[in-house]
Amino acid sequence: MSKVGLIVPTLNAGELWVSWLQAFAAQTLKPDYLLLIDSSSDDHTVALALAAGFDVQVIPKSEFNHGGTRQFGVNWLADADILVFLTQDALLAGPDAIEKLVAVFADESVGAAYGRQLPHRNAGPIGAHARLFNYPPQSQLRSLRDKAQFGIKTVFISNSFAAYRRSALMNAGGFPLNTIMNEDTFVVGKMLVNGWKVAYCGDVAVFHSHDYGFSDEFRRYFDIGVFHAHTPWLQQTFGGASGEGLRFVVSEAGYLVRHAPWLIPAAFLRTGLKWLGYKLGGVMPGRLPPSCNRYFSLHKGYWFRGAPENAGE
Repeated sequence: MSKVGLIVPTLNAGELWVSWLQAFAAQTLKPDYLLLIDSSSDDHTVALALAAGFDVQVIPKSEFNHGGTRQFGVNWLADADILVFLTQDALLAGPDAIEKLVAVFADESVGAAYGRQLPHRNAGPIGAHARLFNYPPQSQLRSLRDKAQFGIKTVFISNSFAAYRRSALMNAGGFPLNTIMNEDTFVVGKMLVNGWKVAYCGDVAVFHSHDYGFSDEFRRYFDIGVFHAHTPWLQQTFGGASGEGLRFVVSEAGYLVRHAPWLIPAAFLRTGLKWLGYKLGGVMPGRLPPSCNRYFSLHKGYWFRGAPENAGE
């Protein structure tokens, strides 16, 4: 019987944390190991997690890194065969969510799996559409040979609600230790190249969405551009993101026409900010002063740690 570990990075989880723990307590499958990696919260996050039975490891906020912190958790839970990841703002939508996600690993070709994300009940139309577009109800099982059909979307996954087979994860080298974001995309790309498959489970879900402001939208896409600039092998192997981006814009416009037409101008402005941020992140970090990179970036701590010249080639 496979041992299951749950890893949750946190920082001041706030009022939603009580609901998160309640949803977790209702799960039909309880992981064998529970690990919270907390970036020095100053609220009730740690106390409530300890009361719920979590092992808590506290790290300085400055040491958090999307890949390195998760790999720390992987190493800490050395006896777990299946590693489930959740974020503090992803509410499990049903009592069998973890059980169903873990069940897909009965297929020995599956190296990673992720579930559907539904918009929070108070999500705005733009944030809601992003979840509905990226997380359809139909499940998928993708391998390297599907890249002609899905392009860069072949490696799509989200560590807000995902699970990995330890052997496949370690065979891929584990999570990158210093990446600005998209550590999940990075490792799934490696897995697919190594012959594993990634499963999308459209019948199991969490509530998870964001209503980004204009500035955060630009900064987030700047960071995505930085990530792709440092991992050129991903687009060389799976293709670029431009086609998927156009499909998203068309879908968003149609959704807003039906549900919130007054937001269409704002959506087009966001699209322009995303494009600008992505392009700047993709070509400018090596040409800009470090202070500019930190200013443009959503994940500013990455630049203090020292960005890699070319991660993962």
